[in-house]
Amino acid sequence: MDAAEFRRRGREMVDYVADYLENIEQRPVYPDVEPGYLRSLIPTEAPLEPDNYDDIIKDVERIIMPGVTHWQSPYFFAYFPAASSYPAMLADMLCGAIGCIGFSWAASPACTELETVMLDWLGKMLKLPEHFIAGTHGHGGGVIQSTASEATLMSLLAARCKAVRRVQETNPERLEAEVLSKLVAYSSEQAHSSVERASLIGGVMMRKVPTDNTYAVGGGMLKKMLEEDRAAGLIPFYFCATLGTTSSCAFDHITELGPICNEENMWMHIDAAYAGSAFICPEFRPLLNGIEFADSFNFNPHKWLLINFDCSTMWVKKRQDIIGAFKVEPLYLKHENQESGLVTDYRHWQIPLGRRFRSLKMWFVFRLYGIEGLQAHIRKQVVLAKEFESLVRADKRFEICAEVVMGLVCFRLKGSNELNQLLLKRITESRTIHLVPCQLSGLFVLRFAVCSRVTDSGHVQHAWRQITQLSCELLQSDH
Repeated sequence: MDAAEFRRRGREMVDYVADYLENIEQRPVYPDVEPGYLRSLIPTEAPLEPDNYDDIIKDVERIIMPGVTHWQSPYFFAYFPAASSYPAMLADMLCGAIGCIGFSWAASPACTELETVMLDWLGKMLKLPEHFIAGTHGHGGGVIQSTASEATLMSLLAARCKAVRRVQETNPERLEAEVLSKLVAYSSEQAHSSVERASLIGGVMMRKVPTDNTYAVGGGMLKKMLEEDRAAGLIPFYFCATLGTTSSCAFDHITELGPICNEENMWMHIDAAYAGSAFICPEFRPLLNGIEFADSFNFNPHKWLLINFDCSTMWVKKRQDIIGAFKVEPLYLKHENQESGLVTDYRHWQIPLGRRFRSLKMWFVFRLYGIEGLQAHIRKQVVLAKEFESLVRADKRFEICAEVVMGLVCFRLKGSNELNQLLLKRITESRTIHLVPCQLSGLFVLRFAVCSRVTDSGHVQHAWRQITQLSCELLQSDH
């Protein structure tokens, strides 16, 4: 493919993408395929001679689209949003064309410097404490990670390294292996599974802190567990607080938890993967009060801020804590400006070495939407969630299972877990709307998350009609 054909095919692809998104609600949101469906539809080996481009595009519709779950459909209400917007897609196209691997400032100065500035822009939108902003006299800064899972792992590994060094400074005779065996991390019992996974990868013990009746962790329970563990000779070193849990969008009480972590010399990481985007709205910003106590903070603009995956933003209070844990300097990666104090080499802030020019997506979206446009998007989806909540509350057969704060509604049919499992099974099999469940207080609960950028009141009303129709059929049968 030469430049001339690329121009032609590029226009065709833009048209295909625009048509796909404009007409996406005409497609079943959930695929009707069995595991392994695709293998029989494609050759067992790659072609020896080049294929025809038109045939490839035909195969997208014939082979790929039947197996796609359409996350951008206005009838997709599962998990959390996977953000998408035309400006972000255009920026990703440019990122692919530039094709730089921005592991250091020298590898592509614009890639590094735009990321630093975009994290400062976003940090200021969130009104983060000044020590998280790179362009100040503070010692912190921001970085784009691939996912919140990666950000949590990075924070835990940095905290582990810092804790081991601190213990060995006062007790140099203690071996690293011995110290590691005593370290203990903490998270909410409602925290995302990736937090527990980080502890498994990091080789440290993790204890889950019970939550209150709002599914949030308070200071009292954490303090009690810390006292017990210190008495048992363990070394508490890390707590991961969650703002906007996956199951119910609950918010840990970080104004209580933060001072405890600071007093106990524990690293506090805040995971706000979904909810963090909403903190650019003044009415939601109080939920972030207590951020001043945190050592690191992360959320996913690729969930709710109209920036396509992957873009998970992370800030640290002291950049040296994260750089010092992972810095390796082979000769082939060194450059003359690295010790100048004027540049950032992001390879020291992450697990991989290579990294894409992801800040372009932030730059395009922030400029083409403006803060007010992004706030309007979030507020619209919260209003839609409140509309769905009111529909549920008006039907006495159903119950709301957790406070609706943002764009997630947790609800269920009054009755057994089996009844609700059957309802979800029928919803999934209908392929008209898509939801996933969670468990709250031992109950099987359905989650309704407003996800698509184009979801409106009509889609919410349609979803509710579908749910109530299937519920009627289920209640009238012997199920």
